[in-house]
Amino acid sequence: MENLTRSLVVKGKALLPVVQGGMGVGISAHRLAGNVAKLGALGTISSVDLRRHHADLMKQTGKSRDKAEIDAANLTALDREIKAAKALAEGNGMIAVNVMRAVSEYAQYVRQACESGADAVVVGAGLPLDLPELTADFPEVALIPILSDARGIGLILRKWMRKNRLPDAIVIENPRYAAGHLGAARVEDLDAPHFAFAEVLKGAREQFEQLGIAPIPLITAGGVNSAEQVRELLDLGADAVQLGTAFAVTQEGDAAPEFKRVLADAKPEDIVTFMSVAGLPARAVRTPWLANYLKKEEKLQRKAGPKECTVGFDCLHQCGLRDGIAKSGQFCIDTRLAFALKGDVERGLFFRGSERLPFGSEIRSVRELIQFLLGGPAPAAA
Repeated sequence: MENLTRSLVVKGKALLPVVQGGMGVGISAHRLAGNVAKLGALGTISSVDLRRHHADLMKQTGKSRDKAEIDAANLTALDREIKAAKALAEGNGMIAVNVMRAVSEYAQYVRQACESGADAVVVGAGLPLDLPELTADFPEVALIPILSDARGIGLILRKWMRKNRLPDAIVIENPRYAAGHLGAARVEDLDAPHFAFAEVLKGAREQFEQLGIAPIPLITAGGVNSAEQVRELLDLGADAVQLGTAFAVTQEGDAAPEFKRVLADAKPEDIVTFMSVAGLPARAVRTPWLANYLKKEEKLQRKAGPKECTVGFDCLHQCGLRDGIAKSGQFCIDTRLAFALKGDVERGLFFRGSERLPFGSEIRSVRELIQFLLGGPAPAAA
């Protein structure tokens, strides 16, 4: 279905060189990931709070303050989503599960993903130094860390080599363009030259040579919106590209139609970066809620102090709101992302990448998006 002949090879399986990134809460669940994999690519389920896609689990836990009950429901939901995605894929492509290193139930999500039959585990929002141990009983599962610079790649390689394991692929996410939580310590660091794709790809190849290991597939993520960019990145040494926002707005995306419309219609001036509750910069659309929050941010940070979790479970190891960390965001991220999933424009937090989308404001299919990125003809305007 594509003009490009190069493949992304993970665990001996040849895939299309386009990867769908993981997006929570619930933005990339079984429908999106399964349809991406069905076409021969790598589709990704985000593990965060998937119970919100299951009415029975929400009925059971929607008003619960019991952390153990909510965590159990989310593991059940993850199991369901992986199995549904695999069924949709019909043996094609691969189904990955994205797990944030920063969430408190990280280890349980990783184990559940493996037990439920995921083909790969992708980990970002922190260094997954312990991922080889957590997956030791599942050698067939591909391990894919998300990193932003050559220094981080070198650290993971050296730590994992001591455990007789190497990544099966590495996602290189450029914080200058990506959506959601970004791999830089401060907002002012997002444009740092050491995050540039050319710099990181070169640095990664040098690491492979210095350590005497075979090249590991490298997947560049952030800002990709054309076949020309895909070709340029592959020519620079990438093995594939990863997109998030562009897949989130497809017809098969798991979020509400209103969610897709907010992302697709956003103009460059509507997209802002700010400090999230996880203590990392984040990028999102300036919706009414976010605009109002940013007006009050300094005041809220000055008044920051430890408080009880408002949703009854610790979704993050470190939460600016719950733990009273003044430099971090002062809002409940799970609540805001859950509103976004439902398309609540007034109250939701809508993560989005910084660049124009491949089809502008049009909502197209996964098939059309992948064909377009791999050099196929641009579909006629709707």
